[in-house]
Amino acid sequence: MQHLEEKIAHLMRSMDEMSDIVTRQQQDIDRLKTRVRMLMEREAGREAEGGGGVVFGDERPPHY
Repeated sequence: MQHLEEKIAHLMRSMDEMSDIVTRQQQDIDRLKTRVRMLMEREAGREAEGGGGVVFGDERPPHY
């Protein structure tokens, strides 16, 4: 019986640790989403101003 109690205690501690990790990961994801949204808004503002001279990936340069 004591063996089972020890095993349950170990599993509960592991579950609490994993729950803390998942919570921190969700906080990181939320923070990163906010930063990406800010960067996208900033880039959209630059494009609206017409000051963007950077070519991304398969985007054609304006002289084509």
